[in-house]
Amino acid sequence: IAAASSAWARGAAVLPKPWQPQTPVLPVEGMRNILITSALPYVNNVPHLGNIIGCVLSADTFARYCRLRNWNTLYVCGTDEYGTATETKAVEEGLTPQEICDKYNAIHTDIYRWFHISFDYFGRTTTPAQTRIAQDIFQRLLARGFLLEDTVEQLRCEDCQRFLADRFVEGTCPFCGYEEARGDQCDKCGKLINAVELKKPQCKLCKGVPMVKPSRHLFLDLPKLEERLESWLEQSWASGDWTANARYITRSWIRDGLKPRCITRDLKWGTPVPLDGFRDKVFYVWFDAPIGYLSITANYTEQWERWWKNPEQ
Repeated sequence: IAAASSAWARGAAVLPKPWQPQTPVLPVEGMRNILITSALPYVNNVPHLGNIIGCVLSADTFARYCRLRNWNTLYVCGTDEYGTATETKAVEEGLTPQEICDKYNAIHTDIYRWFHISFDYFGRTTTPAQTRIAQDIFQRLLARGFLLEDTVEQLRCEDCQRFLADRFVEGTCPFCGYEEARGDQCDKCGKLINAVELKKPQCKLCKGVPMVKPSRHLFLDLPKLEERLESWLEQSWASGDWTANARYITRSWIRDGLKPRCITRDLKWGTPVPLDGFRDKVFYVWFDAPIGYLSITANYTEQWERWWKNPEQ
């Protein structure tokens, strides 16, 4: 209180001059460098006040605080544009997935500008940089033996002539009985679902009853990472500021044992899989989308690795 009173009495003239970062904003030796992201808003809707409060507003507030503290700050975000939700929205509106993304990215951009959300850069995930970085990460995982191949029983709609990934199928949750569960997750009980486990499955496009058919896919070998992950978590829990909810969810996944996780889908709209035998598939959006933070930064500056591969600064 005494320090605040003294600073107030000396007046604004003695305050340090506001920091003017270079363009593009890059880490500066000897300064506190802050990289801020907020959850990438999905592109298939018009954002409302709840989306803004729950997604970008808190990060914007923190970015403004960091700049007031004269910390060298970069705040990036962008629309998440791949996945089945985009395809289903495209079918609803009679547009191509790319047209849907272009339409709603412009709407998102205008709304955040109207709210004066202070992004240094607002991008999107459907870019060549996203493809390049995602495929590079995939190739590194493949070279280090962290990927598996396996045959998956999937739901296929013969009327639509397509496998029904994720949001193209709905049915009754096998765990809680919720009648509008998706093919990857139940929004009521929160459990992950394999689409073939759904009771009374139905194709969302034609309302037909799908058949179970085999398809070859690639998996992230999470059990191989489990021991190293547990060691890192123990260290991070001791030194970091994890919320109680984040600790609980993470512990529950580790307690039950990690399972191999499928990272490919029988879709057209997504980042192509660069491997023979799988070139007709794309990456699952939850493998692909988090890489959007890197690719959006890469679209902002060619020196993006100075933010993402630079723990010393």
